[in-house]
Amino acid sequence: MKNDKSRGVLWLFPLFEKAALLLLLVSLSTLLLAQKNIQVSSPDAKLRFVFTTSNGQPNYSVYYLNKKIIDNSLLNVDIENKGMLRKAVVSKTPVFKNINENYKLVTGKASLVNNRYRQVSISLKDAIKNDLGFDLEIRAFNDGLAFRYVFPGKGKEDSFVLSDEKTEFRFVADPIVKALVLPNYTSSHEGLYSTSLLSTLKEDTLMDMPALFHFADSTFVAITEAALVDYAGMYLVKTKGIINAALSPLPSQGGIKVKAKLPHASPWRVLMISNQLGTLLESNILTSLNEPSAVKDISWLKPGTSNFPWWYGTIVPDSIKGGNNFETNKYFIDFCAANKIDYHTIVEYGGHEWYSNDGGGYQPGNNVDVTKPVAGLDMKQICDYGKSKNVGIRVWVHWKALYPRLEEAFTIFEKWGLSGMMVDFMDRDDQEMVNIQNEILEKAAAHHLHIQFHGAYKPTGLNRTWPNEFTREGTLNYEHHKWDNLVSPDADMNIVFTRLLAGSTDYHLGGFRALPYDKFVVQNEKPYVIGTRCHMLAMYVVLENALSMICDDPAAYINQPGFEVLQNMPTVWDETKVPAAALDQFVTIARRSKDSWYIASITNNDARKIPVNFSFLPPGKYTGYVYSDAATSHIDANQLTKKTVNIDSKTILDIEMAPGGGNLIIIKKNVQ
Repeated sequence: MKNDKSRGVLWLFPLFEKAALLLLLVSLSTLLLAQKNIQVSSPDAKLRFVFTTSNGQPNYSVYYLNKKIIDNSLLNVDIENKGMLRKAVVSKTPVFKNINENYKLVTGKASLVNNRYRQVSISLKDAIKNDLGFDLEIRAFNDGLAFRYVFPGKGKEDSFVLSDEKTEFRFVADPIVKALVLPNYTSSHEGLYSTSLLSTLKEDTLMDMPALFHFADSTFVAITEAALVDYAGMYLVKTKGIINAALSPLPSQGGIKVKAKLPHASPWRVLMISNQLGTLLESNILTSLNEPSAVKDISWLKPGTSNFPWWYGTIVPDSIKGGNNFETNKYFIDFCAANKIDYHTIVEYGGHEWYSNDGGGYQPGNNVDVTKPVAGLDMKQICDYGKSKNVGIRVWVHWKALYPRLEEAFTIFEKWGLSGMMVDFMDRDDQEMVNIQNEILEKAAAHHLHIQFHGAYKPTGLNRTWPNEFTREGTLNYEHHKWDNLVSPDADMNIVFTRLLAGSTDYHLGGFRALPYDKFVVQNEKPYVIGTRCHMLAMYVVLENALSMICDDPAAYINQPGFEVLQNMPTVWDETKVPAAALDQFVTIARRSKDSWYIASITNNDARKIPVNFSFLPPGKYTGYVYSDAATSHIDANQLTKKTVNIDSKTILDIEMAPGGGNLIIIKKNVQ
């Protein structure tokens, strides 16, 4: 019997050897995979993302035109009660795929977008702690790179808590940084942008996104995020000379950043990269990284222009009985109807908002009620009258007054006949506020209401998923002309190359009382604006905004040169091109609406002469209607000249702009 047992054990040896050998091969292949670079390149091969775990940590590098611009930067997260990956290994064979698809946008810089990229998905685990791991998804576009963390969850795990995100951007050179520096995470995101070398930027500086990095070889990198859903908003902070991600913490949660159900994913961390500034401005990468539209019936969505009487003081003629009443709103609706302005916005009168509120300074009191208009204001009567004049009615509302009664309020708003609203004073982008904003969008869509967010963070491309998000503020803009002189044409140039890269930029456009910078005076009612009339006209095209304001006093527009432009200004576009751009100096942006092109140029506080190249035009003969600064615009900023020129794709037209000036060319194709 003993010998028989020995023979049995000996007979099992080959099986043990095979199993051990197989285990060894799997371990070796995993180890080799962990050491090997995993790369994904853009379809045009100009951009390359290289991933490695050779030092035990997940790292990445970025190459542009075969030149390294980001080196060995950490990709890790800190999960509560688990920590970070300490000995990272690739646990599965990476999955590659190529995508080339088209999708449509209701609002944006193009109506039809080609979404082409290459992707790799990498599964990571910790060789020390087997219950710790996550996936990385990396996408390479021709105009940028994006990556995100994916948390699939294992076994009985159904949720996780994120203490921090450890994402680095280690630039190999010393770029110039242009960013909005903030004191903390509670912010309306309104301020002047700073410009400095990365090396001279103060340590622990908190920067809003998008932030622009300009290298000596004229490479531009903009960092921002896409698809911010159920997650904390991201910032950048310089620590020990390195740019790191920083997440907005949940209020009163001891520094915790995210609490979420599994499976879950972070927003996309986006690097827009090119040696042409215009490429960044033309990019649709943010909407391409978002989910398709969740709104199936889009027939009710009607982007357009809107008045905003609050800006100039809600002043009416003496013949009108002013107040939160029908007569005042009828006056504004009639003006909109007569001048092709799509929406009238009801905000307040005499410092009191349109709804019942016992708070002060537009802040909600204990007895605020957004479903109850103030005495004497019949909202359905106003909406019915607006409908009879083909003018939609919108309202302003404080988010704290709205959110506790969201479904109830939206149901009533829809019954009244409102088209949409501005939701204001949000001033946060922690996970809780992000979820509140996205819930507002979702429930508003169900009630056929569009949304304009004010006092809010930058866009992240969600207008693809929720096309009822018409616009966002998140920027210092012309409302400040009511109380200071910060928003000069120099500030406008900074916005173009930073905040505008994220998408729609609400800016309180339409001030028709222009003054040169050195003659500007602050005036709360009927305020002045800095720069020329042509600069103002051009800003409607330079900025992306599906709900552009025409916010001045009706009396400021009547018989004024250039008002006919605003009466016919599109707010959504079929195509966008950037013929010319120079950081801090000027930009020329061309946008197409059906068969017409609108080519707008603005300069900073300096006078400038630049050539405009029309090579982007399809073949054919065109007529151009040119609005230019007058020779005296540096003295009388409201003066402009108009002329008609013949244009084709070979035309190069020299334009001159006054200090703080602009130029607008509207091109119509000639009928054959």
